[in-house]
Amino acid sequence: MSIRQQRIIEIVKEQEPITSENIASLLSVTRATLRPDLAILTMSGILDARPKVGYFYSGKSEINLFTQQVKDIKISDIMSVPSIVSEDTPVYEAIVTLFLEDVGTIFVVNNGNLIGVVSRKDFLKSAIGGIDINKVPVGMIMTRKPNIITVMGDENALHAAIKILEHEVDSLPVVEKCLEEGKEKLKVIGKVSKSSITKLLVELCKD
Repeated sequence: MSIRQQRIIEIVKEQEPITSENIASLLSVTRATLRPDLAILTMSGILDARPKVGYFYSGKSEINLFTQQVKDIKISDIMSVPSIVSEDTPVYEAIVTLFLEDVGTIFVVNNGNLIGVVSRKDFLKSAIGGIDINKVPVGMIMTRKPNIITVMGDENALHAAIKILEHEVDSLPVVEKCLEEGKEKLKVIGKVSKSSITKLLVELCKD
């Protein structure tokens, strides 16, 4: 447990119920910075969160069985098929792919290697900006490496959930590293999304 997480527990013990805004203020950090810590402490059972009320100290000091189950599940076990286009695909065609496959994010590849990510927000900005979506390639509006958050297939589900929360994205590309002509490349082998994590939690709760 990190020093900040220990401090969060102390604050909640002293001032429960307390909101994330107040905890962030006392620690002089942003709410976004606290999200991963609060997610870990809540899922581990140490803190209890109640909507519109705040956080309580549950009295538990160890990771519970539910959290351990989540940690034991690998990304490769829950990942789904990614939506992929090439960087020269017109923005219009990429938008059609987005809606036909009912996804929020499309991964852009070159010979199977990850080079970019484009989201609904990116497409909306492009449309508002007045570009010719039939002529402009998706490579012109995508987010490029190294500004792409990825996960590996052998990482656990909790790690992926924390990354999604921390970086405020809808999904993450699941990649594997490989060498091509002496350079490290990232092959896209799947995706993990908010929906993937939600389905996992629902299944675990049913069990």
